[in-house]
Amino acid sequence: MAGMEVVVVACDERGNIDVADLKAKAEQYSDRLSCLMVTYPSTHGVFETSINEICDIIHQHGGKVYMDGANMNAQVGLTSPAAIGADVCHLNLHKTFAIPHGGGGPGMGPICCNNSLAPYLPGHVFAKMGGEQGTTAVSAAPWGSASILLISYAYIKMLGAEGVTNATKYAILNANYMKARLEGAYQILYTGENGRCAHEMIVDMRPFKSLAGAEDIAKRLMDYGFHAPTLSFPVAGTVMIEPTESESKAELDRFCDALLSIRKELDEIASGDYSHDDNVLHNAPHTVEETTADNWSHPYTREKAAFPLPYLRQGWKFWATVGRIDQAYGDRNLVCTCPPMEEYA
Repeated sequence: MAGMEVVVVACDERGNIDVADLKAKAEQYSDRLSCLMVTYPSTHGVFETSINEICDIIHQHGGKVYMDGANMNAQVGLTSPAAIGADVCHLNLHKTFAIPHGGGGPGMGPICCNNSLAPYLPGHVFAKMGGEQGTTAVSAAPWGSASILLISYAYIKMLGAEGVTNATKYAILNANYMKARLEGAYQILYTGENGRCAHEMIVDMRPFKSLAGAEDIAKRLMDYGFHAPTLSFPVAGTVMIEPTESESKAELDRFCDALLSIRKELDEIASGDYSHDDNVLHNAPHTVEETTADNWSHPYTREKAAFPLPYLRQGWKFWATVGRIDQAYGDRNLVCTCPPMEEYA
């Protein structure tokens, strides 16, 4: 919108919103404050301890609170957008209510609001819906995609109130179990006042930058049979881990074992056992063609490259089809693989 200004609010050392800074900026822009957009729990992986006060401050200055529903899988059954004072939110059904995501299917995000905004909900030409002051349709179908929403409906009906609440509890429990296993070897960037995280956590890989970058650790995880979790978001040089409620303890342990093993590999580089330019992290992932080739020029063994932990020999091994690519180079430099124009003659 023309004339709209976005103001960023500072965070404290725990990743929570700096309430003093929020107050100051709310007062500074009080005459034109529109809304606050807040993620709860925050993308830093902590529950905002002052979330009710934060929402109250915005309301006191005539604004509304838009809650990012990306992390509803840490709320369902325990709290709610209304309980914290939010006025409007979206629900990421792919993260909390079982629909496919990304390459597996289209996204779906219902918008929910309270009575103060209900009169402005959009209408639709094919159905009587929306508020008295609502806009025209914003979606081709009045209530979204029936094929997608049925999945979430079935998920909620089959689990019931107790089941969806337990799913939330397990998501938080799983994240804190992994945190407890990893925090001796890695630094967890943000934690709450009780030293816990929410349903996700940020593992800081920046202390190892002189040995290997966060992307090297992400690539090495492929040799251990894992697609890396979120890389360099929301903090560059970190890995954000969100195990969800659906992973078993055995799977959580397998992932933790992989990261702990990678930490030992980092120590091997630090101690000089392997050079900075020729080690398992720098060369990861290792393809089956490279590992089984007649020539092997690396200072570490083929076994160390492909089977660093015993579980990989028990059916968990994933073979990358290609090795390392040049990171973002291909995104920034157009490379044409088309046949030359002469072949079209």
